[in-house]
Amino acid sequence: MADRELQLPSDEQRLRDRELIEALDEHQPVGVRYARSGAVAPSTDREPTMRPDPEAAVVRDPTPVQSLLQPRRRIGRRLAQVAGVLVVLGALYLGVSFWQVWSTGRSDEARSVDAIVVMGAAQYDGRPSPQLAARLDHAIALWPQGFAERIIVTGGNQPGDRFTEADASARYLIDRGVPADAIILEGEGSTTYESMSNVAAQVGGIVESVLIVTDPYHALRTRLIAEGLGFEAYVSPTPTSVVSGSTEIRREVGEAAGVAIGRIIGFDRLSRLTD
Repeated sequence: MADRELQLPSDEQRLRDRELIEALDEHQPVGVRYARSGAVAPSTDREPTMRPDPEAAVVRDPTPVQSLLQPRRRIGRRLAQVAGVLVVLGALYLGVSFWQVWSTGRSDEARSVDAIVVMGAAQYDGRPSPQLAARLDHAIALWPQGFAERIIVTGGNQPGDRFTEADASARYLIDRGVPADAIILEGEGSTTYESMSNVAAQVGGIVESVLIVTDPYHALRTRLIAEGLGFEAYVSPTPTSVVSGSTEIRREVGEAAGVAIGRIIGFDRLSRLTD
């Protein structure tokens, strides 16, 4: 093998070596020392190592869950708002109905009419119950004042009863001075609507205006039913009703509900549903 010619390092090479040694001695990055000297730091052919991005491996749904839930939440809120408004309106409607039941029961519309109508209540073997007797007593008080030439008594009987409510009422009135020929009996009805409907069928061509005698809590609904059947109706509730105190309040609340519903669906339908 031929001897090679010994080549001495150039001045530039010696300068770079010296800079490198000094950088190592001073614990400085070689690149910094090279930058100070104006020399170009040696490079390698290696590509920089890229660390994998953990987020890049996750497959994401382009549609966020919140964007799917928001329309449902908006619909739910609107439905809740509508339900709240309906509850408030319903409570107001029931409150107005209760006030009308209460105020009508404490008014007296007595005047000249074609007939006084006494609404039936329980009877015991031909004798009026205290509730029915209070209604009849008020009709007897009205009779001498000449408000009407007829008194119509209403109400059927329970299975097994010998007498109807109308029978018991008629006997009570006759015993207290009301002429028998001035009394008309409606003895088939088992509800307020049935009784007034039967009265309309019996005397519809003769009687156009009526003065209804009943308990205060019952006055408004009875008048509305009579008006719906074509009568010009007024009320004169008995002032001696045996229904009072908390019992009266409970019945007024029930009547308010009945009036509120009856005005919407009709009192005839309400009577069939509650019979």
